[in-house]
Amino acid sequence: MTGFDLAALLAERGGERYELHARHLNHQLPRMLHTIGFDKVYVRAEGAHFWDAEGNDYLDMLAGFGVMGLGRHHPVVRRALHDVLDAQLADLTRFDCQPLPGLLAEKLLSHSPHLDRVFFGNSGTEAVETALKFARYATGRPRVLYCDHAFHGLTTGSLSVNGEAGFRDGFAPLLPDTKVTLGDLAALERELKKGDVAAFVVEPIQGKGVLAAPPGYLPAAQELLHRHGALLIADEVQTGLGRTGDFYAYQHEAGVEPDLVCVAKALSGGYVPVGATLGKDWIFKKVYSSMDRVLVHSASFGSNAQAMAAGLAVLSVMEDEQVVAHARAMGDLLRGRLAALVDEYELLHEVRGRGLMIGIEFGRPSSLGLRSRWSMLQAARKGLFAQMVVVPLLQKHRILTQVS
Repeated sequence: MTGFDLAALLAERGGERYELHARHLNHQLPRMLHTIGFDKVYVRAEGAHFWDAEGNDYLDMLAGFGVMGLGRHHPVVRRALHDVLDAQLADLTRFDCQPLPGLLAEKLLSHSPHLDRVFFGNSGTEAVETALKFARYATGRPRVLYCDHAFHGLTTGSLSVNGEAGFRDGFAPLLPDTKVTLGDLAALERELKKGDVAAFVVEPIQGKGVLAAPPGYLPAAQELLHRHGALLIADEVQTGLGRTGDFYAYQHEAGVEPDLVCVAKALSGGYVPVGATLGKDWIFKKVYSSMDRVLVHSASFGSNAQAMAAGLAVLSVMEDEQVVAHARAMGDLLRGRLAALVDEYELLHEVRGRGLMIGIEFGRPSSLGLRSRWSMLQAARKGLFAQMVVVPLLQKHRILTQVS
């Protein structure tokens, strides 16, 4: 046994958390948290709540940007991780086939029967990178279309299909991909007619702004893509695994069957990072076309036993506790009650979303006094008003949420 004692280390040094981060990690994060009053010291978490050292509870309505689909420290997921560690499996030999990846792939694919195979990585951005590579190789074409306001990750490939300029600035040159407007089928077809498009990557509901694809858009886009020999990639990293009231958000539209689907976040159970790219058999067989190409796309920690056990436990809990149906019912209730406030408060512009993926948009008020203050805040910084709502929610009501 070594002398390492995690509990003792945290007891001794845990109070230095913000100083350590400022000194050794992203120095702007603690600065930002101090500025907006989010520099809390949380000591425990369970389900949908945190507790601070004084015993105050906080309601978590951010869920780790969609990671905590089952809340924090679900007992079934915890037990599965204890079990897999105690099993002392021969993990990550790289030259055998362990059962857990196959079992998790089988379970995931059961929720999307038109897909056949899975690649496991470690994050949402890796899942997107995999889809981009596979689409390019399978079609022999270089260009991928994406939507304005899209968010698909921050590694170089996924950044190339990121629709927010603030994330892209200063990191050029990126891949030669092209932005279109969500819902604009004419713009999509114009690009497809150029003949060099491998795929169109789309979030069925965009995380940035909670903007849903218009009704009928995804089936029509799929038809256009296939007519022009291109693929449909559904990024379900934020929307997948029940969050929108269906297992995948694309399933809200009849007949939509993406060629590649990216998932991550909630599949982890909030413990072990995992990403998955699901795809059609012919795409995988084209990428892995021979034994010489068996490692042409791989991940050192992909398919590790802890991540696979967490994913299997998450899917088991989702079935046993009917999480998808619960998200749909609770989402309908919450959206309905929020929407009822729009006519009552002039600063509330719209409530939108599906299931428990919900956005509240503030808009320019009609009364002169409020309108002048709104305009002043918006001129100072877009989204500043919304941030001024988020901060008191935490400080006064102990509810954690954030501006999109």
